[in-house]
Amino acid sequence: MILWQLFISYLKIGFFGFGGGYAMLSLIQNEVVVQHQWMTAAEFADIVAVSQITPGPIAINSATYVGYSVGVQTGHTWCGILGSAIATFAVCMPSLTLMILVARFFMKLKGNRLVEGAMRGMRPVVIGMIAAAALLLIFPHGDNPDDRNFIDAWSWALFGGVFVGSWRKVNPILLIVLSAGAGILIYYVF
Repeated sequence: MILWQLFISYLKIGFFGFGGGYAMLSLIQNEVVVQHQWMTAAEFADIVAVSQITPGPIAINSATYVGYSVGVQTGHTWCGILGSAIATFAVCMPSLTLMILVARFFMKLKGNRLVEGAMRGMRPVVIGMIAAAALLLIFPHGDNPDDRNFIDAWSWALFGGVFVGSWRKVNPILLIVLSAGAGILIYYVF
């Protein structure tokens, strides 16, 4: 039953996740943390962090990890592997299907005013969804008091440093490595 819920949730995310992985984060957070309570907001933030630094799209990486975690909750490791495969397949299936259809009709619809209007109308929505995902990670709304305030002053300092580094065009890989090192020093050494 839980694997079926996982499939439906990620299928829904795949169908309505316009704008890519970052825009999908608010949908994923709503399904995983709010609706089904498969994990806490802090655990979800950790998944997002790991999904960002591993190769591949963030939505697929997080689907794989969430699917595994949810599957393991049933009590069997093989269910974790199956959950991982189910969530990953479900989140990819809608975009694969839509891209095949779009590729088939793109040249015919390229100059269509309705299609162009729809695309222009979706741009602000995508930006809004990305902003909502960022705000949900900064200010999570969980029932657990620890989830609501897991970002501390050190997190803001790291955020500020990475933001300035990104603004100054510092290599993103270097920023990730330096942030990981700073996190180890701040949270585990001191």
